[in-house]
Amino acid sequence: MARRLLHIRDLHVRFDVYGGTLKVLNGVNLHLDEGEKVGLVGETGCGKTTTAKSILRILPMPPAKITGGEILLGKDDILKMGIRQLRELHSHGISMIFQDPTASLNPVFTIGDQLTDTIRYSTVEQKLTKRETKKRAVSALSDVSLPDPVRILENYPIQLSGGMRQRICIAMALASRSRLLIADEPTTSLDVTIQAQVLKLLGRLVEEKDTSTILITHSLGVVREWTQRVYVMYAGQMVETAPTKELFHSPFHPYTKGLMKAVPKLTGEGVALGISGRIPDYLNPPTGCRFHPRCPHVMDVCRKERPPYFVAGDTHEVACFLYREK
Repeated sequence: MARRLLHIRDLHVRFDVYGGTLKVLNGVNLHLDEGEKVGLVGETGCGKTTTAKSILRILPMPPAKITGGEILLGKDDILKMGIRQLRELHSHGISMIFQDPTASLNPVFTIGDQLTDTIRYSTVEQKLTKRETKKRAVSALSDVSLPDPVRILENYPIQLSGGMRQRICIAMALASRSRLLIADEPTTSLDVTIQAQVLKLLGRLVEEKDTSTILITHSLGVVREWTQRVYVMYAGQMVETAPTKELFHSPFHPYTKGLMKAVPKLTGEGVALGISGRIPDYLNPPTGCRFHPRCPHVMDVCRKERPPYFVAGDTHEVACFLYREK
């Protein structure tokens, strides 16, 4: 039986802004086992990246404020860690691949400077020599299938293509041999062909290194092919979770069904349907279920009470009053 690696319980995050307080994360629950690949999907603005940055404790404070909950990595609560523990967490506990490789790499330093710094930071106790550090950097670039890695170490980010920069970000994230990798829409800025190559590469590397992974994405197709279990997020809340195959075979939450219908049909048959309305205003979010203003099955109880998780299968849970009797 796999051991639990990460467990987020009832996480609440607020942002103090000029107009008031944005109630962004509203009781997020998520767990991840060792070696597991989990997907996190939802519309833009639903809180996926905020959740990821909360795990790493890299939200800007202020304006952000974590007002409740706990984030357990093993038995350690990340929200209670001091500076030294956070440094250890960032060096070889959790790594993250951010959305935009151009913004992730410093334009005034070479790839070699940035990659070797990452390796030294994550292996400080080993006291590697410069030669050993460079050897590991070359090996890391070779792992992500970049040609002529010795030359690339001397290049600046501007000299490389978007796909090459994203591969370097993957190399930097995996070079630290972290227990958990968070990939935040790692192919957003790439064309379709390069996306497929990068995802295939990332999948191979996390399998080889047995790294637990959270993949944040808008693409249901990527989630279906890449993950073992999926969380569906809406407006700062997890509304459904299930094994990937089960979720795509039998989605329960009206929001999940809406996401499925919004996927374009490659056969050309039928029309991809969107979800009416938009993400609610976090300054004044709806009472009860945050999805109720857009839900075609809304009931009076949905407007008054936040739905708890109802069991819809052995490992399938849904936060919707339609399934309270199941």
